Amino acid sequence: MLTLASKLKRDDGLKGSRTSATASDSTRRVSVRDKLLVKEVAELEANLPCTCKVHFPDPNKLHCFQLTVTPDEGYYQGGKFQFETEVPDAYNMVPPKVKCLTRIWHPNITETGEICLSLLREHSIDGTGWAPTRTLKDVVWGLNSLFTEDFRNKVDDYIKRYAR
Repeated sequence: MLTLASKLKRDDGLKGSRTSATASDSTRRVSVRDKLLVKEVAELEANLPCTCKVHFPDPNKLHCFQLTVTPDEGYYQGGKFQFETEVPDAYNMVPPKVKCLTRIWHPNITETGEICLSLLREHSIDGTGWAPTRTLKDVVWGLNSLFTEDFRNKVDDYIKRYAR
């Protein structure tokens, strides 16, 4: 599955054996983002919530993937919600871009699919926004939490408190 990992290993092996005049560095370089993604995707696949599935349309492009969340509790139980994730070149200094592809009424998802989740923000008022120490696993677990019973209870408490 992780074909980029094998590419990185192959490239590392070629570095020692090639002469500087025969190959250009621009074709052999792998970005910091891609090196991070190889590690993070392996960790993500090992620690994926049971209600989530990750799909890579192109296994050579780990920076673009789709996430499917199928909640097993709460209001959204039985639903199937698709998210598209794109990891920018400046990752891990900036958060991934995530969009909900499924039309849904949710207090944290707009009609156009934009997601309001503090860890997806570069700068957050509450201090829980994106930080370079966060990973794709945090993003997936954050998106999954939007559909859990605990989230629903928080929304209900908010409505009772402020919707008078």
